[in-house]
Amino acid sequence: MELTLNSSSSLIKRKDAKNSRNQESSSNNMTFAKMRPPTYQFQAKSSVKEMKFTHEKTFTPENETTERWEKLHVLSYPHPKSDSSVPVFVMLPLDTVTMSGHLNKPRAMNASLMALKGAGVEGVMVDAWWGLVEKDGPMKYNWDGYAELIQMVQRHGLKLQVVMSFHQCGGNVGDSCSIPLPPWVLEEISKNPDLVYTDKSGRRNPEYISLGCDYVPVLRGRTPIQVYSDFMRSFRERFDNYIGGVIAEIQVGMGPCGELRYPSYPESNGTWRFPGIGEFQCYDKYMKSSLQAYAESIGKTNWGTSGPHDAGEYKNLPEDTEFFRRDGTWNSEYGKFFMEWYSGKLLEHGDQLLSSAKGIFQGSGAKLSGKVAGIHWHYNTRSHAAELTAGYYNTRNHDGYLPIAKMFNKHGVVLNFTCMEMKDGEQPEHANCSPEGLVKQVQNATRQAGTELAGENALERYDSSAFGQVVATNRSDSGNGLTAFTYLRMNKRLFEGQNWQQLVEFVKNMKEGGHGRKLSEEDTTGSDLYVGFVRGRVAEKVEEASLV
Repeated sequence: MELTLNSSSSLIKRKDAKNSRNQESSSNNMTFAKMRPPTYQFQAKSSVKEMKFTHEKTFTPENETTERWEKLHVLSYPHPKSDSSVPVFVMLPLDTVTMSGHLNKPRAMNASLMALKGAGVEGVMVDAWWGLVEKDGPMKYNWDGYAELIQMVQRHGLKLQVVMSFHQCGGNVGDSCSIPLPPWVLEEISKNPDLVYTDKSGRRNPEYISLGCDYVPVLRGRTPIQVYSDFMRSFRERFDNYIGGVIAEIQVGMGPCGELRYPSYPESNGTWRFPGIGEFQCYDKYMKSSLQAYAESIGKTNWGTSGPHDAGEYKNLPEDTEFFRRDGTWNSEYGKFFMEWYSGKLLEHGDQLLSSAKGIFQGSGAKLSGKVAGIHWHYNTRSHAAELTAGYYNTRNHDGYLPIAKMFNKHGVVLNFTCMEMKDGEQPEHANCSPEGLVKQVQNATRQAGTELAGENALERYDSSAFGQVVATNRSDSGNGLTAFTYLRMNKRLFEGQNWQQLVEFVKNMKEGGHGRKLSEEDTTGSDLYVGFVRGRVAEKVEEASLV
């Protein structure tokens, strides 16, 4: 197999095909169902010299018995509290494991991991899809494709963040493939459609099981919380020797896109469009029953018959509605009642899942994390409408993120927040966005709660402005710095010359707390920075390789 690396300094030029050497790897070439396999090609060249690269050795497995820690939330990747160095991870493709349960395009993956290791990246993140692992029936788990990936990651001396992904893939921003919930779960949903979130029009969303039935044995005798717990327990049992070593972090999915939120802004079939306010997702029979019980408990029975009747539709702006306008229903006694219940149910869901995960992974040495969505549109309005429909009770008068941060801290879980790359000035004026203000609020909330904060970019970005914003956020004195950053996402474009250069610069800057010097395109010194992406254990380098 051939590999061509395009580094930050444009290292290694493809001039002489005779000098290229094939790198051996697995001959299996899996493609995702109905997906056209992408072709990856990244090239690295130098203005002064050409270098041949080969993978010098296969790394021996880490001594798991001596390196594993017995305290649950010790950082598995180096990040001393006393400095500002931040390890960078890279998300792997959504279809890293195929529907048949095998590692997708293993030769391409091997070459990509080699390049990422050389760039100084700490590790990679992968989704462990419920719809893939448990698709053959209740408690019939197939982890084989993930086992192959874990061993490959370990050979390259990288770390792995694994997401317990209990949601479907497809229908949201950046979803490039379709991975539904397990077939046996979909069968139960077809018999009982109230198992999934429902809006006021009766539209069902099969993205994630409604938290309204968390404690009801609706999945062939088990509750959803029990099903999620059994899934995580199976993962712990299968990979116990790797957790706390190569598996440095386990992120617990708690909603659509793996985020602790309601699916209030689904993109599928044009249901929602930015910067729409979204809709409340509280109309399945389990959520309605909970709302009624809550209303009766405070002596307001008539408030429990339904959700807000004046909250508009998915694509509306706040001022289009009675509920979200400047002095709307959101700020009334009823509005406060409803939002306390709606956001409280979401907090309870997260609390139960994280409590279960903590018990399962106790003593493993891996970090636990959970993700919160960066809903930045309409942040500059009084009602923060888009945040409210997603379940975050955050308004001009009410802090919605401090309770979440405190709940995460209760379980020693890292709060992973998105939209770290965005700037206010990049957003359309009519959307009243403030991603910078939102990030600052979350930084302050996590600092106040004593919760560790990690970050992601919300959209695929390759430009210096986006990377620079992440670095600036980490250096900010207004709140928590980051314990880690995960870049979205590894794909063909990432390995293109200028994009790759920006990533290498970014990784180095984050390691140096934002104080690293800019990587020059004309660096001909052969310095460590110049050849940064081929440092460490990847000693002999590559002239050419193709990712197919």
